[in-house]
Amino acid sequence: MTLPHLWVRAEQRDNETRVGLTPDGAAVLLNKGFRITVEQSSSRVIPAEPYAEKGCEIAAEHSWPEAPRDAIVFGLKELPDDGTPLVHRHIMFGHAYKGQSAGRVLLERFKAGGGTLYDLEYLTDDKGRRVAAFGYWAGFAGAAVAIECWVAQSRGRHPDPIAPYPDANVLTAALTRKIQALDVAMPDALVVGALGRVGSGVSDLCQRLGIRVTGWDTAETIHGGPFPEILDHTLFFNCILAGPKTPVFVAPDAPTTPRKLRVIGDIACDPDSDFNPVKVYDRATTWDEPALRVCDNPPLDVTAIDNLPSILPLESSTDYAAQLLPTLVELQNTDAAVWARAKAIFDQHILRV
Repeated sequence: MTLPHLWVRAEQRDNETRVGLTPDGAAVLLNKGFRITVEQSSSRVIPAEPYAEKGCEIAAEHSWPEAPRDAIVFGLKELPDDGTPLVHRHIMFGHAYKGQSAGRVLLERFKAGGGTLYDLEYLTDDKGRRVAAFGYWAGFAGAAVAIECWVAQSRGRHPDPIAPYPDANVLTAALTRKIQALDVAMPDALVVGALGRVGSGVSDLCQRLGIRVTGWDTAETIHGGPFPEILDHTLFFNCILAGPKTPVFVAPDAPTTPRKLRVIGDIACDPDSDFNPVKVYDRATTWDEPALRVCDNPPLDVTAIDNLPSILPLESSTDYAAQLLPTLVELQNTDAAVWARAKAIFDQHILRV
């Protein structure tokens, strides 16, 4: 049996420096007989040299379209939107199965090229739980962005562009200094999805900063709403992976309703999904403009960045790669349950294109 050739591509979107395989993880795969190619990258938090030292082949940056046809191309975020057919098997977050506007275009490219998408969001165990997730760090970083927005609001300003931090302790210390410089009462926060990985990250940063958290999960939301309690907190964090049965947490009329709410941190960040439960905004925010003002008096801002863990790229990459490695080992047999389930989901959706 020929063992897999895993091709780790350099990411091609701004402010994305994470990677799903560390040099130590690559060494594990190499010892099992895998062939590993890692692209050079001008931005990846782990450069190519440590991979080469472990025995990986090094390829030019963004050369994956010329990879051997049997290579499995592994990245995290979206590919360049150039319309070219996709002939390889790809492992990445596709954002293509929940009615997203770009999803059909991506699937059309796979159909045209005969390739396959193994969507990282749909690599699940037999109980339906993801085998690996950036959730904790998305929550931690997403809380930081929303709190930065609240700090800026308290100063009568819009938030500055965001930048990555070397680690969580440095980020926490920087936020602590900014909050201590204010002469206002501390905010409080309501977190929906508090028992999950994303909610845990949000809650942990809030607790480090002394922000009181009200944590909700299924028991508090199962009645389907409305949820006036959300408007009675300064900060609201949506940490729910939305689906057809997800209720609306923030209704379209929330900006003009009497409220204490000032900042919504939509960590799930799926504004163009049919299932988006935060109905006051329609587009993601960016590193350069991290907040979208949806009401001026009193102010209400939404922060919704879709690659939040890149704010803490080394910690989030190391954690995620460790979670994913046992599943990558199973690429020795793509009929293994996790990969077979992901392929079956892709096959179902490609039939609708």
